[in-house]
Amino acid sequence: MKKIALSLPRCPDTFVKGALRTLSVLVLLTVPSLSRPAIAAMEDSPKAIVDEMWQIVYTESVAKNFEPESWLKLREDLLSQNYDTYDTAYRQIRGALRTLGDPYTRFLDPEEFETLTSQTTGELSGIGIRMEINAETGILTVVDVLPDSPAEAAGVQAEDQIMQIDGQVTALLSLEQSSELIRGLEGTEVNLKIRRRDQSSLDLAITRAKIELATVNYGVQTIGDEKVGYIRLDEFSSHAAEQMYNAIQDLKAETVTGFVLDLRGNPGGLLYSSVDIARMWMEEGAIVRTVDRKGGDRQFSANQTAITDLPLVVLVDENSASASEILAAALKDNQRATLVGTRTYGKGTVQSVHELSNGAGLAVTISRYYPPVA
Repeated sequence: MKKIALSLPRCPDTFVKGALRTLSVLVLLTVPSLSRPAIAAMEDSPKAIVDEMWQIVYTESVAKNFEPESWLKLREDLLSQNYDTYDTAYRQIRGALRTLGDPYTRFLDPEEFETLTSQTTGELSGIGIRMEINAETGILTVVDVLPDSPAEAAGVQAEDQIMQIDGQVTALLSLEQSSELIRGLEGTEVNLKIRRRDQSSLDLAITRAKIELATVNYGVQTIGDEKVGYIRLDEFSSHAAEQMYNAIQDLKAETVTGFVLDLRGNPGGLLYSSVDIARMWMEEGAIVRTVDRKGGDRQFSANQTAITDLPLVVLVDENSASASEILAAALKDNQRATLVGTRTYGKGTVQSVHELSNGAGLAVTISRYYPPVA
């Protein structure tokens, strides 16, 4: 799997900012070979992770200080060392990446990579509840139960208090620790002890499933005599385009006279998600152009599949990033929308994130992207 997150270069007429919102990638790379004894010695070892990092950077990086000859020499030094633990390997990886002079090329440990993947896919494996530690009672409390989720099917309700998770008392856990216990592999079971407002107690065994996270929220707002469709897009996940399509269609059925698309605080996400969403608003015109390390130049354009031509206003701020700025710039440059807000920030580079064999990840700057050619 491979997904790419992008950002446009800073300029007065371009709305841009980069973000490392990506999916994992499993790849075969062509690099200077090791002897078979050396390969065998590294299998299932921290040293193998170091070499995986090296190979990906050598093959893809366009970082400021990347020089193939220097990186080849660095490999000899890295593989001559002994790595007793993964933590030792992680320190060496981070040190090697710092030599590239690129703050956006970075290493993610397995926990960081799992979080990143959940954000980008718009999915997680769990039971479908939102929780908080109640400020007054200090008790872990259900705030919301997602529709059609395992939690809803099991009868979990908002305001239920979760007293135990698989026998662990939640009063001794942080919110993050409780969330980690509830999440798990799809098809596995988690046991909750719940207390209701009427003080009744329930023991529930709930089977985890894939939960699609809502990234689009929408509704109708009345301004004077006009009905306006308001859509907020929180992130360009793999489900964002589908959710955006449904939002536009539902609001059209409400006979709105125009739309407001709110991208404020949107950290970006997947390139293809932003392209798909742009095509829902644009009947024609160029969207974005990407240029990779080998000079490969690709341009994405509208394809006459717009589902509305009603007036559109797009809201942006200093935290609108990456894919959100691709969309905003395309809509603005093609005179499809009016942009309202503050100037955003850009770094002009493209990152991909690779999954390493032990579940860790590596974000690498692989190319740059630009406003499309007119």
